[in-house]
Amino acid sequence: MEAPRAIVLVKLSAIGDVLHGVPTAVAIKRAFPTARIGWVVEGRAADVLAGHPAIDHLFRLPRGWMKSWQAVRALRRQLIDFHADVAIDMQGLLKSAVPTWLSGASLRIGHARPESREAAWLAYNCAVPSTATHVVDRNCGLLEPLGVRVVTPDFNMPDWPVSRHRMEEWLTTLRLMSTPVVINPGAGWPSKIWPEERFAEVAQILHDRHGLTSIIVWGGDRERDSANRIAAAAPHATVVAPQTTLQDLGSLCRLARLFVSGDTGPLHLAAAVGTPCVGLFGPVPADRNGPYGSIHTTVEPPAALRPKWEDRKTDTLAMAGIDVDRVVAACERLAFHGHRITA
Repeated sequence: MEAPRAIVLVKLSAIGDVLHGVPTAVAIKRAFPTARIGWVVEGRAADVLAGHPAIDHLFRLPRGWMKSWQAVRALRRQLIDFHADVAIDMQGLLKSAVPTWLSGASLRIGHARPESREAAWLAYNCAVPSTATHVVDRNCGLLEPLGVRVVTPDFNMPDWPVSRHRMEEWLTTLRLMSTPVVINPGAGWPSKIWPEERFAEVAQILHDRHGLTSIIVWGGDRERDSANRIAAAAPHATVVAPQTTLQDLGSLCRLARLFVSGDTGPLHLAAAVGTPCVGLFGPVPADRNGPYGSIHTTVEPPAALRPKWEDRKTDTLAMAGIDVDRVVAACERLAFHGHRITA
């Protein structure tokens, strides 16, 4: 087929899901360097895409935009003005199918059923089945109708100079003896949260064995309270981070030795910017949603504790099945290549 002149990608939310679509944009820009690439995204998830070299335009939508006829009409006008040849829906839901249809693109690509739900496939004239396991690979597979085969997905995340400078200045004030670990205890689902006292124990062990300080990051009042409780339980091993934007967090991750977290947006941001990650995965399997790349590792509970897929948001047993010793071992294996050191 003739090389497309303009392509619209649709992946609205959440932060981790949006990041899982970034290698698709990178692959498109490499295959079609003169094509303009737009991305339809909503809420603060747009911040992780801002300044990305593969993305020429962001169509930023507020939360709840589908309930506003004015917002839908404005999006339609912007999309038509973009003159897309191709629209690619990486989300596969009704709310992502709407922009795909509104784009006016002659080729509208999306996941085949059952990956696409809520009748989203009705917006496509090219539905792509996938046998890939990880969502990054599934998204990249959507480029096959364009003749693009992605062998090694790459995030190629931008540098955010203002945030990098802010985080470097803050770290300087801590006068740490070695590169820190970053711990993120929060998660979007209660079923993905690991017990606070176990995070504190991991931080204490890494400090006692290796002299490492763990920075506890947070977003929102509830997570800040959790971070403070973890810091109180391991006061000499931890520091609570200041309030950060997503770009601040990405910059802080780049300055860290290791990132430890459950399955949530910050984990995937850390992985995208190239920080080695230890991901704690309970209700959702790591081979599907884990931090993408060979420099990361994951810790999961025994298979018997993993809930049925329909119970993944309410289960309380899976994360409790991950013990501290296994997480510490994963941290040491990843950060020190299996060799313990002393600071």
